[in-house]
Amino acid sequence: MNRIDEKFYELKAKKKPAFIPFITAGDPDIQTTKALILEFEKRGADIIELGIPFSDPIADGPIIQASYYRALIKGAKVAHVLDMVSELRKKSEIPIVSMVSYSTVFKKGYSKFIENSVMSGLDGLTIPDLPVEENQEIFEIARKNDFKVVCFIAPTTTDQRVSLITQKAQGFLYYISVVGITGIRDKLPDDIIQNINKLKQMTNIPVAVGFGVSTSEHAKLIGTVADGVIVGSAIMREIEKYAKKPSEELVRGVGEFVGQLISGAKG
Repeated sequence: MNRIDEKFYELKAKKKPAFIPFITAGDPDIQTTKALILEFEKRGADIIELGIPFSDPIADGPIIQASYYRALIKGAKVAHVLDMVSELRKKSEIPIVSMVSYSTVFKKGYSKFIENSVMSGLDGLTIPDLPVEENQEIFEIARKNDFKVVCFIAPTTTDQRVSLITQKAQGFLYYISVVGITGIRDKLPDDIIQNINKLKQMTNIPVAVGFGVSTSEHAKLIGTVADGVIVGSAIMREIEKYAKKPSEELVRGVGEFVGQLISGAKG
């Protein structure tokens, strides 16, 4: 069984949501990324969403865009990320989902990209710029390799399209809480609980919520109804704050912040 499925099965039995931190691979460097993942796991994170740096992301706001730029300037490449995951697997079995641009997957070739990902120890991927109608080949290759292709659903997604997406989705559904790009928000939409409940009535696949989830209070609210809580920009902002500090201090400081979010999400 894929690690993602195992984790959601375990958490369902405990009646707890998954906490899923997003971090950019290679910001500030690959080894610090590895140390952060281990720190997050130690503090109770359940699944890691690992952003593979790309020069022109379409779903990400300024904080994550800046982290991608910093990683790329330092020479981060897909091969480096996969090597890091392979090293990590000597110490950890935490599920890891990569967020990757379609052009990166297309350039390598669907089969080869998924094959390399599986060999490294990745468990799945999200491709924000690939419509569900156009990725049947990827779904089929992933299914043969017990590798998950996580799909997005937005507040503006029609019921008809939700039905199509839930038929194809693997691992979990990534519900985008706000209309727009990733980023820190002071307030979540008033209808978010209603929207999550409606989506959960339409599928048995776990629903994790991200985009705009920024505080312990947000995490607590989402954790009462969703199967997973995803936080990205708020964590990347903390990493940026520690950019000029020693790696050990960065890992400890960001780990404490993530620990607070996890406490909120888990109630």
